[in-house]
Amino acid sequence: MQTAMTSADLKAREHDSWAAAADGWGRRDELMRAGGAPVTERMLELAGIAPGHRVLDIASGTGEPAISVARLVGETGAVVSTDLVDEMLVYARRKADREGLGNIEFQCVDGETLAVDAAAFDAVTMRWGLMFMPEPGACLALAHRAMKPGALICVTCWDAPEKNPFVSLLIRTLGNYMELPRPSPGAPGIFAMADPDRLRSVLASAGFGNISLESMEVTMLEVDDGQAYWETMSDLAAPVMRLVNQLDDRTRDAFINEVIEAADAQKTGDTLCMHGTTWIAAARKK
Repeated sequence: MQTAMTSADLKAREHDSWAAAADGWGRRDELMRAGGAPVTERMLELAGIAPGHRVLDIASGTGEPAISVARLVGETGAVVSTDLVDEMLVYARRKADREGLGNIEFQCVDGETLAVDAAAFDAVTMRWGLMFMPEPGACLALAHRAMKPGALICVTCWDAPEKNPFVSLLIRTLGNYMELPRPSPGAPGIFAMADPDRLRSVLASAGFGNISLESMEVTMLEVDDGQAYWETMSDLAAPVMRLVNQLDDRTRDAFINEVIEAADAQKTGDTLCMHGTTWIAAARKK
């Protein structure tokens, strides 16, 4: 009988998975920046971010949307960028340094235990991070505390697997080679916030009002072919690769070949475009 994982166990698992993937995210940074750019742009709009604002970005990874926010708020504004995994923030710091962005501070900190001043921020952003937290409500409650009255938060989370073939193709194929673990209700994972009612509920429980959700489809990956798709996803898909690495060599090779064939079958024209659909939630501190 499998023992249920504690919140600390789940957090350690997520940390280790993403730390192992940090160099891959560094290699694929421009690809991911381009894929996520429409989402980032909409987040900044919905959060009402303007020059001079002080903004908290949670789960920044390799630097988005924190760096985009820093450009927007300008020299009179400031950004505090946080992530659980310092190996990810290494790349964010490098990018900020290259651009000469002196208005952004990076902190390696657990989003569920943020130590920030109350009523200190004009806006909060979190792109594709909330669903990986064992206790997302704890993070949102701290974000709420950190915001000025009337400030806006914008959070994105992935919709259902069938609307996200850029990653579900990988997961579905893996199911042909191993029994995939079934997460317990509420457990963290890429689709943990796919239910819009859950996303609304966790925001409301943290004290937010005027909650709105919209759906956006984006081209997450545009690569040459199935081989390039596999190589890219093996760099990026940390939770899936944790499972793939449990396969023996022969089974792993068979899995990779099937992934490449399945991806190639979706190619139209000169490139392979893999799409994703995300929820973009905005809410206001009452």
